[in-house]
Amino acid sequence: MLNLERLRTLDALARHGSVSGAADGLHVTTSAVSQQMAKLEREVGQQLLAKNGRGVRLTDAGRLLADHAARILSQVELAQSDIEAQRGEAVGEVRVGAFPTAARGLFPAAMTSLRAAHPELRVRSRELEPERAIREVIRGDLDLAVVLDWSNRRLPVSGGLAQVHLLDDVPDVAMPADHPLAGRAEVDLEEFADDDWVSWPEGEFCYDWLMFTLRSKGFEPRIAHMAEEHHTQLALIEAGLGVCVTPRLGRGWVPEGVRLVPVRQRMRRHIYAVWRADADRRPSIRAAVEALREAAVLAAEGSDGAAGSDESAA
Repeated sequence: MLNLERLRTLDALARHGSVSGAADGLHVTTSAVSQQMAKLEREVGQQLLAKNGRGVRLTDAGRLLADHAARILSQVELAQSDIEAQRGEAVGEVRVGAFPTAARGLFPAAMTSLRAAHPELRVRSRELEPERAIREVIRGDLDLAVVLDWSNRRLPVSGGLAQVHLLDDVPDVAMPADHPLAGRAEVDLEEFADDDWVSWPEGEFCYDWLMFTLRSKGFEPRIAHMAEEHHTQLALIEAGLGVCVTPRLGRGWVPEGVRLVPVRQRMRRHIYAVWRADADRRPSIRAAVEALREAAVLAAEGSDGAAGSDESAA
């Protein structure tokens, strides 16, 4: 009889494409992956892996069994969902991920609510960029992810995933307090064509969005500084080193030397939760989604209030 954990290891190898990738995804050592695969090969009596340069590749038999493994594991997920749904209680563990401002703006309230309502449910959270988070949900490394896209640049979501909208986030332009446009009630992005810009790191989804959006306004932005954290970006702005687009969700404290001005043509970040459709009946997933929706309502109310105070200060 085929061992389920060994099939899970084979599935991880097929999805990640390497022993090290499978080990990272399964949170085990590369040695453990190799041992599991050796045992699986003995069980089926066929070679499942072959050397490929410094790495390995699946043989024809390996790919065939990996296809079956993916279907078996999906069926196991459905069985677990049904059993959990039959019990009707959110128990066990749920693994969630989110991009940084959502983790900061939503997770504290959502996790507190979950802990109070479902004390037997353990929650593990991680910060991840949207595209990677979706991949990890598809692979089964995450149960649920909070991701985003923009009104003018959507993030493709693969089939087999369920999703629910949480909130829309309206970002502002952050600029030094002595900037010529700092006293304005609204601005257009093209008015900053001659400014230096502070941006998210190259390769991130929001960096790609920023470049696409600014170029669509008819100018090539001068990216002078890149920073992952919005608080770092705002510190650079306060020092007079450029301007940036900054979201309201998870914004927190704004330095005194920074002014936030809304954009006349409102830009919106669409923030939503995604999870595997075959896990849709799990009470733990439903509980986590509901907690995130409640946290999103609170965050949206807080963002509106903060926006009003920012605008009056500007």
